[in-house]
Amino acid sequence: MLRRTLSLLSLLILISWAFAACGSTQATGSASSAKKLIAIITPAYDNIFFKAEADAANARAKALGYDTLVVTHDDDVNKQNQLIDTAIARHAAAIILDNAGADASVAAVRKAKNAGVPVFLIDREINATGIAAAQIVSNNYQGATLGAQEFVKLLHEKGNYVELLGKQSDNNAAIRSRGYHDVIDQYPQLKMVAQQSANWDQTEAFQKMQTILQAHPDIQGVISGNDTMALGAWAALQAAHKTNVVVVGFDGTPEVIASIKQGGIKATVLQPIVHIAQLAVDEVDKYLKTGSTGQPEKQSIDCVLVTAQNADQFGIFGPK
Repeated sequence: MLRRTLSLLSLLILISWAFAACGSTQATGSASSAKKLIAIITPAYDNIFFKAEADAANARAKALGYDTLVVTHDDDVNKQNQLIDTAIARHAAAIILDNAGADASVAAVRKAKNAGVPVFLIDREINATGIAAAQIVSNNYQGATLGAQEFVKLLHEKGNYVELLGKQSDNNAAIRSRGYHDVIDQYPQLKMVAQQSANWDQTEAFQKMQTILQAHPDIQGVISGNDTMALGAWAALQAAHKTNVVVVGFDGTPEVIASIKQGGIKATVLQPIVHIAQLAVDEVDKYLKTGSTGQPEKQSIDCVLVTAQNADQFGIFGPK
């Protein structure tokens, strides 16, 4: 009888160890560790910009002692909703989100807040206030005016040009375009002959640029809503032997900075996304410890113009 009792006790101990071992493989392995999980949700990593922000947030969170869940929504609203549901189910202490749509993400952010999980938005805002704990973005308008001023200067205030727009669902696309035009439209000898969206995508920008060149072979400039599209446009211009066309981008990606150094793309506007991602984690930490970030919900971080004159000073979305 004693042997049977001891065997049963041993079995129960083994089972409890097994459950503990299973739990230790997950960031939310126990109730005590659940409050230390930060979910980091961004667009896909095929764009180095989004990988850089995710890596920066992940590194800072781990340095501050948090567990992390790092995932991508691929700009798919339904997938984003599922990932936010997962973060809520895993009792995340907070969510850092580069969202999949200014309007489409509002309900998901509100759902997280109602579940007691604060959301800290980076890079992209949503079209609502009072539901996110913070919205930390680059000063897209200020950056766009910097890029437009350089564009005008490089074109000597005259010529035909093309504008490539980002995703319509992303507020940043409209803000950057407005910043560009508030500067460029002051110069009557600069004429926009085409304006098309390439949805932040390099391949789409390449194809759109090829089509535009067939209709408007005599262009002097291309101003792009982001660097990924600028790279696609530049590839199309190279294929058409039109490397004298001035191309200006927006983001400050290493690939575009390399092109600037080589005399290809002429300028870009660097978004300090690494700093923004780190700042978001610092504000999560303060919020969880004090109940407040100590900052307004909407925060805007200024951008920097990168040209051939200062390109050597910059690394991965920031100063070297």
